[in-house]
Amino acid sequence: MISLAKLPLSVAPVKPHNQPSRQNLHPSSSLFNHHNSRFHSLKDRLIHHLDAGHLRKAISTLDIMSQEGTHPDLITYSLLLKSCIRANNFQQGKLVHDYLTQSGLELDSVILNSLISLYSKCGEWDKANSIFECMGDKRDLVSWSALISCYANNRMEYEAVNTYIDMLDCGFYPNEYCYTAVIRACSNKDNVSIGQIILGSVIKSGYFDSHVCVGCALIDMFVMGSGDFDSAYKVFSKMTERNVVTWTLLITRLQQLGYSRDAIDFFINMVSSEYIPDKYTLSGVVSACAELRLLSFGQQLHSWAIKSGLFLDVCVGCSLVDMYAKCTTDGFMADSRKVFDRMSDHNVMSWTAIITGYVQSGGYDMGAVELFLEMIKGQVKPNHFTFSSILKACANLSDLPMGEQVYAYAVKLGLASVNCVGNSLISMYARCGNMENARKTFNVLFEKNLISYNTIVSAYAKSLNSEESFELFIEIEDAGTQVDAFTFASLLSGASSIGAIGKGEQIHARILKSGFNSSLHISNALISMYSRCGDIEAAFQVFNGMGDHNVISWTSMVTGFAKHGFAVRALETFHKMLEAGVRPNEVTYIAVLSACSHVGLISEGWKHFKSMSMEHGIVPRMEHYACMVDLLGRSGCLEEAMEFINSMPFKADALVLRTFLGACRVNGNINLGKHAAKMILEQDPNDTAAYILLSNLYASTGQWDEVAETRKNMKERNLTKEAGCSWIEVENKVHKFYVADTSHPQVLEIYDELDQLALKIKELGYVPSTDFVLHDVEEEQKEQYLFQHTEKIAVAFGFISTSKSKPVRVFKNLRVCGDCHTAFKYFSIVKGREIVVRDSNRFHHFKDGKCSCNDYW
Repeated sequence: MISLAKLPLSVAPVKPHNQPSRQNLHPSSSLFNHHNSRFHSLKDRLIHHLDAGHLRKAISTLDIMSQEGTHPDLITYSLLLKSCIRANNFQQGKLVHDYLTQSGLELDSVILNSLISLYSKCGEWDKANSIFECMGDKRDLVSWSALISCYANNRMEYEAVNTYIDMLDCGFYPNEYCYTAVIRACSNKDNVSIGQIILGSVIKSGYFDSHVCVGCALIDMFVMGSGDFDSAYKVFSKMTERNVVTWTLLITRLQQLGYSRDAIDFFINMVSSEYIPDKYTLSGVVSACAELRLLSFGQQLHSWAIKSGLFLDVCVGCSLVDMYAKCTTDGFMADSRKVFDRMSDHNVMSWTAIITGYVQSGGYDMGAVELFLEMIKGQVKPNHFTFSSILKACANLSDLPMGEQVYAYAVKLGLASVNCVGNSLISMYARCGNMENARKTFNVLFEKNLISYNTIVSAYAKSLNSEESFELFIEIEDAGTQVDAFTFASLLSGASSIGAIGKGEQIHARILKSGFNSSLHISNALISMYSRCGDIEAAFQVFNGMGDHNVISWTSMVTGFAKHGFAVRALETFHKMLEAGVRPNEVTYIAVLSACSHVGLISEGWKHFKSMSMEHGIVPRMEHYACMVDLLGRSGCLEEAMEFINSMPFKADALVLRTFLGACRVNGNINLGKHAAKMILEQDPNDTAAYILLSNLYASTGQWDEVAETRKNMKERNLTKEAGCSWIEVENKVHKFYVADTSHPQVLEIYDELDQLALKIKELGYVPSTDFVLHDVEEEQKEQYLFQHTEKIAVAFGFISTSKSKPVRVFKNLRVCGDCHTAFKYFSIVKGREIVVRDSNRFHHFKDGKCSCNDYW
């Protein structure tokens, strides 16, 4: 029990200090009548302001009354407090409380209950509790309900349930408000079982059938507490009274749980039942359309919003901005921007929605930054979600200085300690290649949650530092934090990015132990991991063992077969996908067209390119055009490829043109290659890849003067070629090699193995392809250079350090050298072992003197 000395207001009868005693009254009544008239005038003015909704004017009148030594009665104070609570103006409510304390009036239960509600809503639960504790006999059912609601609102579920039990012990019987509050406190996995017990009391009391708010609370409890939508729907179906709020709650919760299709079905049922949607309903169903990319239905809802006038609401406007951003097929943000520009008022929600849309659409990060700058020039200050999105834009732009400026502004506004801002900063540093600062940011986070751990694990995985990501995984487990599917998916991504199949198999074992093997998300990540680590059969085994497949599962398998050069199996899997009734997406068709490209199936490629739009309504993106250019270019149809580029419905970007330039390099077509390079450099004069491809094209035809000129241009622009690197995993450790590398502890053994291999394969007929040495030096030196290539060094190390019963798996960051490709076919005969090489384009399986690509890559 809190002592009366600590009580912030008087609850005992107190003689007002400013009220004169009877014996001191002036004998003349005129002065008294004047004061009385003034009092009633001020009181009437105060109530008039409240009736008109002018709360500040009412408080000003209260201040005048206080200065003149008078105070309104408890009824007026009660009206003032309730007006402050309804307006969410808690500062004014606290001011009213101060005046109330000065008045010396004895407070009744109505006033005290309003004060509990006031402090509950502004998050000061301790003050609400102290008022309740000092009420004594004045406590009634409203008091108990208000305190339970206070604890539930402030996420103090344990205290809310205990207060409910204390109330029952004191002989009070709950009403609908009390039930609603305590059930809300049970809307989590820890207390849902208690909520189910309370449900029995609700049914017995009869409140279940007669009060909508109780039914809504029960729906929320089942959905939020245990994800049990079936039970939530049973509550909904048994409710004798439903309103728009009930329908909207169900639609919103379905959408939040990921059941967007069901949310839309419920919306249609709601409209069919002649309920008129409000702004919250519309926001929820538009968000469901966004998740499902249902643009046409979203446009119908937009039309409805305009006709009903709901489009003026900021929440509806934000949902429409998000919907158009997510539903755009070509990343074009025009429709989303139109909705934003036509909104009559912009708050932090609308600004954040359009900025996030620009970031998520891809390629519009600079536009997002410009919008952010426009936002902060005005009166709207960004929130933590805005900062999170704009830091992602800086990450996509690899603009570290801008990202640090944005973060400094977040620090100034006091938002830097919010988890989502810190997590985005970690990701930004990682994407900009500064893992040291990414780790520092993680270390200083005020509170590390699972998302924080997942962010840094994913950052290390993407930076090819799987060792750190695995150490963090152990740290997560030691901290007692429950890992989720994303954690495992990030670890699998880390293993696959560097081809660490040993680590991938260890993670797979952990997944089986943790019981996540039934997760569709995890199974898809396993398919990708095994495929990218060079074991396509293990990937196929995971795929076959899945109980259910979604479009990602099928697409991952098609992609895997395509990357490994098994075009027939890729196309067979694609046809089985269609037979299973799974609709392909844009990524699926990239995989299908890549499969055709890797083996030169031109007619098959044309067939699928045309069918994607005609049969499935998928508008070809730049990546699809690049696949077709690659298919035509690899096949030597360079003129046809250039005609195709010129016929594209939009201007070809650097991806398409670099693909064509690479094909010119393979086919030795100088003229078209120079034309393609010119087109690329007109778009971006600093495109390093274009210079390198052009230099290699000149070198392959012996035009050394042109090579020198190209390299001079690069030097003048401070452009550098990415260093070639190959790596191999041996006993859970990744070994990296660079050109002519001599840093490895076993360097003598490696080069001795290479010398022996060179002698043996020459006996079998190997002739060094010195055309692949892109330097103007003597033939003998060129041959020496060939055996200093990173992939040859890595393969030789694999031979001397791995079991002869296992394939040697090597990974390279660039395209495999043509001479290395020839040498590896001979290596596979000499050593009697399979060699698997993953380069920047695809996998090569060398076995018995042949490659899975059939020398077509």
